[in-house]
Amino acid sequence: MYHELRKPGTSATMNESLTGFAEEPRLIAEPGRAARVAVVAEPVLAELGYRLVRVRISGSAGCTVQIMAERPDGAMAIEDCEAASRALSPVLDVADPIDGPYRLEISSPGIDRPLVRRSDFERYAGHLAQVEMLAPIDGRRRFRGELLGTERDFARLRCNDSGGEDREVLLRIDDMSEARLLLTDALISESLRRSKHGDKEHRNNPAPERNRRANHTTETDHGDGKRQ
Repeated sequence: MYHELRKPGTSATMNESLTGFAEEPRLIAEPGRAARVAVVAEPVLAELGYRLVRVRISGSAGCTVQIMAERPDGAMAIEDCEAASRALSPVLDVADPIDGPYRLEISSPGIDRPLVRRSDFERYAGHLAQVEMLAPIDGRRRFRGELLGTERDFARLRCNDSGGEDREVLLRIDDMSEARLLLTDALISESLRRSKHGDKEHRNNPAPERNRRANHTTETDHGDGKRQ
C-alpha cells in the first residue's frame, strides 16, 4: 500500500531510556523457527541493555542460528557479542527452539544493516535503502530509493523510476518482508563519524569498545540442540 536492571553508576533517567530503547517493537520480523528463537532471545538481550535486530537460520542439519543485536548507539562490539552469547546459550538450551545440533552466532548489524523498527527508518533518513514487500504494489515488490523518514506506520521513499523522474512513495512498514540500507560512501562516512564519537565516549567512560567499522561476530557450537 502506498500511502529493570540498573547497572552501577546508571541514572534512573538513563535506565528508563534504555528500557524504552529495548521495548520498541520490531515491525519486520521473521517467521517459523526463527520466530521461536526470537521470542526466547529478545527478553534476554533486553536485560543486558541490547535489543534484537534479526534472527536468521541457515542450513538444515547442523544449521547456523544467527542472532543480530545492537546497543542503543546501533553498534555491537565483540565484547558485546560475547556477553550476549554467554547469556543466550543456556536459555536457548532449556527452551530448545531448534531441533538438532546448531551453531549459535551473535553478530552486529553492520553498516548496511537491516531496518526493522520505525526508528530505524527515521534514524537513517537521507540514506539509500532497498525494501521488499510481502505482496506486490501495482505489480512491484521491490523498491529502492532515499529514505525520507516516516509518517505514522509508513516509511517514505524517494524512488527514481524508469523514466528518470523522482517520485515519493509511502510503504507500510509491517507489510515489508525485508528492508535494509544500501552501502554508499555517505553511509560509510557517517558510520566512521559515529565510530569516532563512540571512541570518545569510551575514553570518558570505561565501557566495552564500540566500533562500527566492521561486523562483529562470535560463535558457539551446540551439539544435538544441547550445550555440552
